[in-house]
Amino acid sequence: MSETDAKPSAYERIGGEAGVRALVDRFYALMDELPEAAACRAVHPPSLEGSAAKLFDYLSYWLGGPKTYVEKRGHPMLRARHLDAPIGNAETVGWLVCFHRAWTETVEDKALGEEILPSINNLALHMRNKDG
Repeated sequence: MSETDAKPSAYERIGGEAGVRALVDRFYALMDELPEAAACRAVHPPSLEGSAAKLFDYLSYWLGGPKTYVEKRGHPMLRARHLDAPIGNAETVGWLVCFHRAWTETVEDKALGEEILPSINNLALHMRNKDG
């Protein structure tokens, strides 16, 4: 198969750097705006700048783009990295509400959502580390 026949990565399909940036920016704006995200927002630091930078790097890597996340932080080990943040049902639901809405508002490739969002849902559920 030639390089021109290769299927574009999810990173390319989302719009590359600009697409991931739009998604992450909208995600964190929603986290500050939506009442249903209050529990999730509460486990984040007052400034979301560092969280946004990490999510941008992670999503870029996970979607098949630059490996900046791994170069800066090593293997993702996301659950282990979040053990200090109490994540229960309310935090998970709030995170998913923000992510799904941000995705719907910023990603034009609807088929990509069908491919990616089930994995995002599973990841969010895997991150829970407290009851309730």
